[in-house]
Amino acid sequence: QVQLVESGGGLAQAGGSLRLSCAASGRTFSSYAVGWFRQAPGKEREFVAAITWESVLTSYAVAVRGRFTISRDNAKNTVYLQMNSLKPEDTAVYYCAAASRTWRLAQSSAYDYWGQGTQVTVSS
Repeated sequence: QVQLVESGGGLAQAGGSLRLSCAASGRTFSSYAVGWFRQAPGKEREFVAAITWESVLTSYAVAVRGRFTISRDNAKNTVYLQMNSLKPEDTAVYYCAAASRTWRLAQSSAYDYWGQGTQVTVSS
């Protein structure tokens, strides 16, 4: 079992920044790929970014590429999502998730464990 807890959400102005954290406990976290997803009201959950277990590969949704950066510190069992140049359309609940495999990480079905989510609200 892996337990995931997100933090760092809140209110930001358009153009501002936030850094989300995903803290893990339980089984060896460093062996899992980690992804961030988000879900806005009335919309389906969508992929944001993912990172493999040794940070060898990262991937991003087109909507956030160049603005968001995913990173991890396995010594701290934590994955981060640095969000810059925020836009109102980034408003959503952000979830982190852990996957024991490293393919199709843009698909929510690839993930074994999920956090409870953290709200990000960007005002215009």
